[in-house]
Amino acid sequence: MECALGLYSRKDPRARVMSETEYPVFDEEEFEFSGSLFEDVEFIDNPEPRCPCVLLVDTSHSMIGPAIQAINKGVRHFRKELLKDELAAKRVEVAVVAFGPTRIESHFENPEDFNPPEMQADGEATLGEAIELAVQLVSDRKDTYKEAGVQYYRPWVILISDGRPCDDWESSAELIRGLENDGALAFWTIGTSGADMDLLSLLSIRDPFRLEGLRFRDLFAWLSQSLQAVSYSRVGEEVELPSMASWVSTY
Repeated sequence: MECALGLYSRKDPRARVMSETEYPVFDEEEFEFSGSLFEDVEFIDNPEPRCPCVLLVDTSHSMIGPAIQAINKGVRHFRKELLKDELAAKRVEVAVVAFGPTRIESHFENPEDFNPPEMQADGEATLGEAIELAVQLVSDRKDTYKEAGVQYYRPWVILISDGRPCDDWESSAELIRGLENDGALAFWTIGTSGADMDLLSLLSIRDPFRLEGLRFRDLFAWLSQSLQAVSYSRVGEEVELPSMASWVSTY
């Protein structure tokens, strides 16, 4: 971990379109401290680099029934899997933003403190609004890391949706693509059964993946394994992600 007086060095990725066998590469970015090192109690107790992840979940009326039930079970499984790994439990932070309507279900927490919400499906799919809220959460958290002098990996945002938004999502998609191209975050799009994959493909520089049936448990197991792999890497290393074969549909 490189650190110099008044200047902090971390690796920041230049996003690129990835196939299942391509993995993110982290390039270097520098920023100046705006606060005292580890001034926050949580960072005094745990100064490990952080790997923030936002679950951006469609809870609109189209997700009523087995889909939302499977998502809730999957999120609980996600937490359990992260807790099994001592290092990931210290480094990964999870937040949940749901839309239908748009709301924060959980602010960033480490796996031990993360309480998986029991999300209910109802309302309209305010995707654009939810994306902007997730981006703001990530930006605020990164500011907190910088103020505390804590190193962090590129944040992940995982969208789970059927791709039928009711609001202005185009400007939010442009925002996401710009942030990815700048290396500010990685945006992963997961389409549920019957999703409009053409629309979802416009949200990110990375192609969307279609979930096979209701395999949310397998999806969240993959996500946990991926974040564990990232948390074990040195900032700046290329990270090989596990196979998606257990949950990705081949259409």
